[in-house]
Amino acid sequence: MERRPGVPRLLREINDRAALELLLASGPLTRGQIGDMTGLSKVTASQTLSRLEERGLVEVVGEQAGNRGPNAALYGVIPSSAYVAGLDVGPDSVTTAIADINGEIVAEVTVSTNGHNDPVALVHNAVVKACRSGKVALSRLKGIVIGTPGVVDPRSGDVKFSFDLPGWHEGSHQSLAHDLRRPVTIENDVNLAAIAERSEGAARGVDDFVLLWVERGVGLAVVLGGRLHRGRSGSAGEIGYLPVPGVPLAADVKAVPGRLPSLAGGLQSLISAEAVAELAEPYGFAGETAADAVRAAVQSGEAGSAFLDELAHRLALGVASVCVVLDPTLVVLNGEVGRAGGAALTHRVEEAVARICPIRPEVVVSEVKGRPVLRGAILAALDQAREEIFTT
Repeated sequence: MERRPGVPRLLREINDRAALELLLASGPLTRGQIGDMTGLSKVTASQTLSRLEERGLVEVVGEQAGNRGPNAALYGVIPSSAYVAGLDVGPDSVTTAIADINGEIVAEVTVSTNGHNDPVALVHNAVVKACRSGKVALSRLKGIVIGTPGVVDPRSGDVKFSFDLPGWHEGSHQSLAHDLRRPVTIENDVNLAAIAERSEGAARGVDDFVLLWVERGVGLAVVLGGRLHRGRSGSAGEIGYLPVPGVPLAADVKAVPGRLPSLAGGLQSLISAEAVAELAEPYGFAGETAADAVRAAVQSGEAGSAFLDELAHRLALGVASVCVVLDPTLVVLNGEVGRAGGAALTHRVEEAVARICPIRPEVVVSEVKGRPVLRGAILAALDQAREEIFTT
């Protein structure tokens, strides 16, 4: 019997990946559309779809009417072929979202920490509750990404230190993976917000940008060449320590086991939510939270304008320092203070930066809907899950 040469395995894998990536990015397509958009012949496209159907990854989801002949079958990725979990961990609560392979959220649950610091118990409880809410078995999660404040060591994957999460220490990463029986990724929360911004927000398609997070804490995410820049120790973007005129230097910042480093001084003391709330009082916004004060100022008259000018000047000290080193295409303001200011604040920051350095950056407010850190965690987990599917 004559043996016909088969398609090499590597080529089959390349074709399968190309078709699956296309369906994930574009939604349902016909066999002909997949062939046209990937360059595959009709026969090869049919064989590719058959293999993906056998693997339980795609299915016929409808029909597309044509000009002549029978309607063409529309193929789409089966949403339940894989699930992921994203977590946004804070000092008071943990929010967990479960998403299908298409990125659609099937459950979102927030649980209180109740003063407990054990990361394994907190994460386990949060993930299990979210899975139950979404009727998804824990064993079906193909990616878990946890967003936390603080510095994450890129070598060990552990939180090196965090003011808000004293219980997260060396060994937590391994303990979490052991408890959940699957790989777990811990990532800095502002970095995850930048991932969401580049995928679905104001930085779509921008390869070089920075995201300044202004909330209870202050942080910066740096994206260069389309990739997050974490630095050797994971400390890139710890802009709260930045020395600025008019305030004391941050002192005694060395991390010591059992003791959190101090951050009294530096840029943090000028633009954190606490500092912004204090700044707002003389302008008539006493008693407001930082975000509420900024929103009220945007809608107010002269007093509101003067307050926004002073806030923009403070923010510009940090933005200008970053711009003269990196000269990014875009600066995105995020966090509750950044979002509250909107265009009224971003315009002022642009002007203030241009007055103190030779670069006038484009400054915009975040466009990510909902919780940016949580969305970034889901997107990062989807990248992991899809890569596993592609390479399996």
